[in-house]
Parts: sequence; structure tokens; C-alpha cells
Amino acid sequence: MQERPYVMSVAGFDPSGGAGLLSDSKTFEQSKVMGLGVCTALTLQTASKCLSLEWRPVKEVTDAIQVLMENYPVSAVKVGIVKDAEFLGEIVKTVKISNPEVKIVWDPVLKSTSEFTFFDLKTLPQLKTVINKLCLITPNYNEYSVLKEHNLLPDTNQCSLLIKGGHRQDHLGTDILVENGKETLLVPVEDHQIYFPKHGSGCVLSSAITAELAKDESMETACKQGKLYIEKFLKSNPSLLGTHSL
Repeated sequence: MQERPYVMSVAGFDPSGGAGLLSDSKTFEQSKVMGLGVCTALTLQTASKCLSLEWRPVKEVTDAIQVLMENYPVSAVKVGIVKDAEFLGEIVKTVKISNPEVKIVWDPVLKSTSEFTFFDLKTLPQLKTVINKLCLITPNYNEYSVLKEHNLLPDTNQCSLLIKGGHRQDHLGTDILVENGKETLLVPVEDHQIYFPKHGSGCVLSSAITAELAKDESMETACKQGKLYIEKFLKSNPSLLGTHSL
């Protein structure tokens, strides 16, 4: 049997299982990688609303990352909700000290769909020192607009940018991958398919892409494979909680 690459999610705990660590773990398993997890925050939420949030101390988070990376050959790391730019910076620094070659994907969750604010927007300017140390960021259209407004888009020769199309007014579902200054449109496989809104779809997409990058796929291939995965997830059932299937 071929050994699976190790992938780590550094994200929040969502008891509904739709987003965060539980969602990432399901995605990793279906994507045939070994999933590890470090919790950044404990949330109380359902598929439709977030009720409370308790951040874990950054030292506990980075200590856990260090232990896992000392014991497992982690190929790629997906980062989900973080408190602020400093929190993200400490995560990235810890990962890079352990292994400078690890690919880091950040899904910049600034607000939940239900308008619960996760990221401290006052620290946005501090992201300048972190963004280009990443491998890929995956903002939705609203988050892309915030990053662009604050001049925080990455140098795509260093960090690729995937602008998710789920919030677009035009060409709904068409994503844009910007890599080395080149734009590639990733259109839905079948326009006539019925897709249902899903809690945690951004987590699923970013973790699916991270899994493919861990398998040494190119950035474009990883994003295309991630898109195929999320499309199956979005049409899995009409409820807000999607199901993962082979």
C-alpha cells in the first residue's frame, strides 16, 4: 500500500461538523491523505449561526504544531480561522521553522456567512509581512475586496491567489486562480447542475486543495481537483450540512 502524505489543519472546532477541523478531517480522509489537526478556537455554532467563540492561546497552538511536525512528515498545512494577523504570523513562523518547504494554504475567514466576525480587522495592515510566506490564499469575493482595498493581495509569483466565485453576482461559481501573474478561470463543470448552499464550503474547498498539493499536484491541478470535490459536496443534499462521499 502506498503511504499517504501527512496534512495538517490549523482551524477552529465547529460542533456541527460542517466547518473547521471536523470538516477538514472528513475532506482529508476522502482525499486519501493522513489528516492531523490543531485547534485555534472553540466555537458554539450550528449550520446556520455562530453563537460563541473562545480563542485558544497562541502559545498552545504553536506548541501543538511543533509537536506534530516533529513527529510526522507534514507536506502541507491548511489554516482556517485565526484571531488576527499576529496569530497567523506565529502559526506560519512555527511551521516554517519546523520545515521551510511545507506548503501553507490560508482560507481567510474574516466573517461567517451569518455575519459573525472572526478576524480582528484592525490588524489587517500587519498581514503584509505574512501573506507572501504562504503558498495560496482562498478568499471569497467579499474577502478579496477587503484585502484589495487594504493593498494586501499577494505577489502571485510567491503566493497564489484563488478568488472563489460563490458570492459573485455575475458568473456565479466561476473561480479565478492567479498564479505567477497569470489568471485562469475555473468554471463549474456543469452549469445546469443544482447546487445547494452549504455551511463550511470554504473550509472543504481549501482543505481539498491542500490535500492535492500534499500529493505534489501543481497549483492549477490542485485547484481544479478541489473544485470537483466541492461541487460534489454542494449537490450532496438540500440541507446546509453537506456529506462527503467517494
